[in-house]
Amino acid sequence: MVQPVHELAAIIRQYKTSFIAKHQPLKQHLSVLNALEKCRTAALGGQVYYCNQCLADRYSYHSCQNRNCPKCGNEQANEWLDQQQNLLLPIPYFLVTFTLPQELRAVARSNQKLIYNLLFRASSAALLKLAQDPRFVGGRIGMVGVLHTWTRQLLYHPHVHFIVTGGGLRDDGSWKFSRPDFLVPVLALSKIFRAKFRDELKKTELCATVAASLWQQAWVVHSEPVGSGLTAFKYLAPYIFRVAISNHRLVGFKDGHVTFNYQESATGQLKRCTITAQEFIRRFLQHVLPPRFIKVRYYGLLSPSNRHRLQQARQLLAPAGQNSALLTATQPSPIRNSQSPIRNSPCCPRCRGPLTLLSPLAPRGRPP
Repeated sequence: MVQPVHELAAIIRQYKTSFIAKHQPLKQHLSVLNALEKCRTAALGGQVYYCNQCLADRYSYHSCQNRNCPKCGNEQANEWLDQQQNLLLPIPYFLVTFTLPQELRAVARSNQKLIYNLLFRASSAALLKLAQDPRFVGGRIGMVGVLHTWTRQLLYHPHVHFIVTGGGLRDDGSWKFSRPDFLVPVLALSKIFRAKFRDELKKTELCATVAASLWQQAWVVHSEPVGSGLTAFKYLAPYIFRVAISNHRLVGFKDGHVTFNYQESATGQLKRCTITAQEFIRRFLQHVLPPRFIKVRYYGLLSPSNRHRLQQARQLLAPAGQNSALLTATQPSPIRNSQSPIRNSPCCPRCRGPLTLLSPLAPRGRPP
């Protein structure tokens, strides 16, 4: 099976050995490199098919199923979107983003599991607390949080995105809508977030390594309306099942350098970044999460322990007559990767005709 030149796996195959010798990566990073190197090659085995129209054999190799692989995960994104249908309410939603300050990123990189957990804990608690204020929402909101650690240039930038209901369930059992374009004041939210993170960090030995001035400066929090819940979940899905860079962004791989496209946030312009292959792999690996780390978390009405309250909120909102119609009319369209074989009915990549299974292929010891 011939691999495309502009593919993450091709870069890893050529530079993995020299990268390991120079950087001595963590065991979890070695596992990722090995998995991506072998993904959809004879090393993992697969099936051989026959195309009756082309009169030729077609080989389909197994995927690595590693959550850091740019060629895997699209089917999971479809399944996740389908599952979120049960969480949708016929209301507006907001996207609230909490960013870890620059001064904490070195500590976070060396203590990822601890700091990422604190980031989730402090940000969710801050938002839930402020939303309870009757001047704003005045009720229990629902939140889905996703950890995101990269910029478009693969730089280290840990932050959490929350999809938040535009309203909440009051203690008296009634529903309170937020303003259409305003959830909570971000300046106040930033201060609460900073204080809660500080209090959590003080419980660890890492607090002594952080400059005291950090607790006096403003922390970045952003909030914006994002329309319906379906729109919000579609926006969030790629962050869950997408790695730091996809293969289609790779545009050059020559003389030990990798060139990739990225969109500049300030202007929206498409630009290119060229770095050494060693630096490219280093940047990629710093976004590999700790083993078994949960990057998607549910809070408030959307937490598993509060799903009965979510049902209560749905019943309160049902008289508007929009809920069932909205969900039926706006089912998410499947997200397909052209490189992914369709498992139920495989077709020929050349003529798109049906394929007949001839035999399985046993895994080999190493990729071709």
